[in-house]
Amino acid sequence: MNWKEKLKLCLWGAAGGAVLLAIIGFTVGGWVKGSTAQRMAEETATEAVVARLAPICVLQFMQDPNRQERLKELKQLESWKTGDYVKTHGWAIMPGEKEADYNVANECARRLAELEM
Repeated sequence: MNWKEKLKLCLWGAAGGAVLLAIIGFTVGGWVKGSTAQRMAEETATEAVVARLAPICVLQFMQDPNRQERLKELKQLESWKTGDYVKTHGWAIMPGEKEADYNVANECARRLAELEM
């Protein structure tokens, strides 16, 4: 075998190895594209913010003088309406904000629905 054939064989081996490495890396190696990493980071940030703000929403609900009546009303609603109910009553509006975040209102509603009063 001359040097050209050896070089050709090495190049094909390297190309095949690179393709195999990429397939393994993206399927089981945990590699992700930049856009996927960006989306995952945004989702994680949103979840972290909601987890920190939902207890404040619950605390604001607990300061409502009609909380027992409101909780009964909340529990009677269909699940897809509960976030809007929380937003309407202003419990999910954080100090310094003008309006409530939808994700915070939904998580707050979920937590309120678990309360026993």
